[in-house]
Amino acid sequence: MTSNAHSSRSLRHHPGAAAVALVATAVLLAGCSSSDDTTDPLAEGKADGSTVVVGSNNFAESILLADIYGEALKAKGVKVSYKPNIGSRETTYGLLKNGSITVLPEYNGSLLAYFDSKAEQKSTEAVNAAVKAKLDPKLTLLESSAAEDKDSVALNQETAKKHNLTAESTLDDIKDIAPQLVLGGSPEFQTRQQGMVGLEALYGLKFKSFKALDAGGPLTQAALKKDTVQAADIFTTDPTINRDKFVVLKDPKNLFGFANVTPLVYKSGLSKEGVDALNAVSAKLDTKTLLELDDQVQLQRKDPLDVAKAWLKSAGLS
Repeated sequence: MTSNAHSSRSLRHHPGAAAVALVATAVLLAGCSSSDDTTDPLAEGKADGSTVVVGSNNFAESILLADIYGEALKAKGVKVSYKPNIGSRETTYGLLKNGSITVLPEYNGSLLAYFDSKAEQKSTEAVNAAVKAKLDPKLTLLESSAAEDKDSVALNQETAKKHNLTAESTLDDIKDIAPQLVLGGSPEFQTRQQGMVGLEALYGLKFKSFKALDAGGPLTQAALKKDTVQAADIFTTDPTINRDKFVVLKDPKNLFGFANVTPLVYKSGLSKEGVDALNAVSAKLDTKTLLELDDQVQLQRKDPLDVAKAWLKSAGLS
């Protein structure tokens, strides 16, 4: 299976990410979050050897993850500075290669797709091995978390309740009812393997019809909530899942590939103690937790740094 699901967005993210990034950016500029010890996100030049520079891309979840990993390092006595709100993967990868960034929260399957859009994604371990083989030798991936932010098929509350489907249900479980359901998503979701083509090939799903909307963004979310569509392509850590009680169906055949949150690091800039601290975070971070934390930042408008610190304390990592 290829990673074409990631090709519809430059980083791995939904168009709506730009909007939530503006919220997070506003918080940062207001003097909150990790802005108290940030540097120009596009400035080059290595930090001094005693400082670990944690970068983030320009969407809210990446900023939150950077705060989580950065504050975990601080809890171990590591000096940390931040470069938030960096743009494209081309930019972040370049800054990592030259040592301007030491740590960046990445998504393993999306990173592999960046290197090879046709690469197969059979398991988290296989994806990570493939990425490591393509990385600049100065860089490496640390251990992946169980948290994934990727495409999924979600049902609205009304549809799930009507058919007795829960968060434990799988795509196999809707084979008989799919002909009654309108599926919503981006136009390309209708024609790609990691979309309707694969849903039929792997799961035998034939939907009543398809409604072209956006890539997991506000149009798709609204249509699913209003029952204009009964199923939709929703990203697995989208806060509307909790708010609107959408039911995300499990994907046991891994149609949608892998998007595990995984630190990408500049090897010589991070001590063994730092590596251990980041791996400890990844060991406790799962999709359900990340969804809840995203909800706090994106819907409840809490400061991402505060959310990061509170979770690290609750997880025994601070």
